[in-house]
Amino acid sequence: MAFDYKKEYREFYLPPQKPVSVTVPVMRFLAVRGSGDPNQPEGTYQQALQILYAVSYTIKMSKLTDHRIEGFFDYVVPPLEGLWRQEGRTQIDFRRKDLFHWTSMIRLPDFVDSDDVAWAKETAARKKKLDTSAAELLTYDEGLCVQCLHCGSYDSEPETISRMLDFSDKSGLLPDLSGLRLHHEIYLSDPRKTAPEKLKTVIRIPVLLR
Repeated sequence: MAFDYKKEYREFYLPPQKPVSVTVPVMRFLAVRGSGDPNQPEGTYQQALQILYAVSYTIKMSKLTDHRIEGFFDYVVPPLEGLWRQEGRTQIDFRRKDLFHWTSMIRLPDFVDSDDVAWAKETAARKKKLDTSAAELLTYDEGLCVQCLHCGSYDSEPETISRMLDFSDKSGLLPDLSGLRLHHEIYLSDPRKTAPEKLKTVIRIPVLLR
């Protein structure tokens, strides 16, 4: 049976609908960086998703090719994630989507290295007729965070974030959106197939002890 990160690491992918603190270990991701409104049709965000999925699935299906990855095991491609920031702001203004700077990413197994990513980018580019040059291997050390499962539309996230900040304050924690540590979301639902009110998103805010 394929290894499923969501099931094996439920504390990171399936938190409760109330804020909790969690220490997130170092993880590797396939990532594409960009800026602008993620809802823009045919925009850079949508292009980034095409690249991420093409390269991610090329790595997963490498078992059917001549490219051998040491330590490879079969796995379910993890959900899409995103790091978000807005220049000069410590809190996200969801009304100004045009100001977003984002890093879209999909977790990679630890056995994947830079050579494997380079091979997958070249292979996906050739087979999909796609420019994959923007994809990169990203190691992210997130550390102590407050997280919560948000159920509902992306535009209603501020309500959940407010509860998270209140929990942080009462727990002696301070938000740490420093530029190196960013507002983080994990998308458990496909917005193309799910009604906005039924979307499930993990929201994670990095924090420091007061």
